[in-house]
Amino acid sequence: MRRRDFVTLLASVPVACILPAYAQQDGRRRRIGVLMGLVEGDPQARKYLSAFREVLGGLGWRDRQNLQIDVRAATNPEAMRLLAADLINSGSEIVLAYTTPCTNALHQATSSVPILFVAVSDPVGTGFVKSFSHPGGNITGFTNFEPTMGSKWVELIREIAPSVQRVAMLFNPATANTGASGGVYLQSMKSAAMALGLELTVSPVGESSEIDGAFAALAEQAGGGLVVMPNVFTAANQERIVAQAARFRVPTIYPLSHFVAAGGLISYGIDYTDQFRLAASYADRILRGAKPADLPVQQPTKFELVINRKTAKELGLTIPASLLATADGLID
Repeated sequence: MRRRDFVTLLASVPVACILPAYAQQDGRRRRIGVLMGLVEGDPQARKYLSAFREVLGGLGWRDRQNLQIDVRAATNPEAMRLLAADLINSGSEIVLAYTTPCTNALHQATSSVPILFVAVSDPVGTGFVKSFSHPGGNITGFTNFEPTMGSKWVELIREIAPSVQRVAMLFNPATANTGASGGVYLQSMKSAAMALGLELTVSPVGESSEIDGAFAALAEQAGGGLVVMPNVFTAANQERIVAQAARFRVPTIYPLSHFVAAGGLISYGIDYTDQFRLAASYADRILRGAKPADLPVQQPTKFELVINRKTAKELGLTIPASLLATADGLID
């Protein structure tokens, strides 16, 4: 199969079920704020926001006509807090947050302005919502990965690189979902590593320069592999991570396909573009009077496996036929 379907907690309210309607033309320009956990001008941010605007346009909301979209971007928590306050104070009627730290910054800034999140793994554990089916407050949105995804990443890195005996988990404690403990994926990664007879280590990095050291330490002995966690820090340091993986010849798996497009070996995750499209449908409903408390949090149902064959060849890896058959994307 080309894409693996995961059972969702909630499968309600897909885009196709939302009645196409046109925004009321009462002369008032509505206002949506966006807080992105990426560096300003990031190409992925442009791609995601383009999809968001496209769906809103189809629903009758035209940016700079009857709608104003204010975009802010940052990759460190303090800057996020300042920008979150700015968006709230500037009159945003809805704020869209990309990543857990951005959602947290907005959560601290307001308890009344509706917040839509994208790319949050554990909205209940972080206190953003009471439950998936009944968020209960001013926040709802779309999750990216469930905790058991950690085991899948470990299994895939071993499958594409059978010589791997030790796996390191690369993350930043300041931006991980559960801080210094290693994030919500650690337990499932431990279980998978134990089942496969692998040694699992945790490699926390606080600064970009520490990425180099993490790879160097892993490469001191043969048989090392690495799993990159999905968070603001790793996204902002994509090029450096991919470059160090190549330099030290460490088989590495990533949570998003754009790492593989940049030269990474393999990725397994979702396409956030789809989540921004879904977020637009929720924004439309809220602008028309719906409450976040009544809009269930949704989980992704499609995950993509992407492999860079050129990188595999450079690492001396032979891609198993099973992975070639199930890959959604192959990059040469």
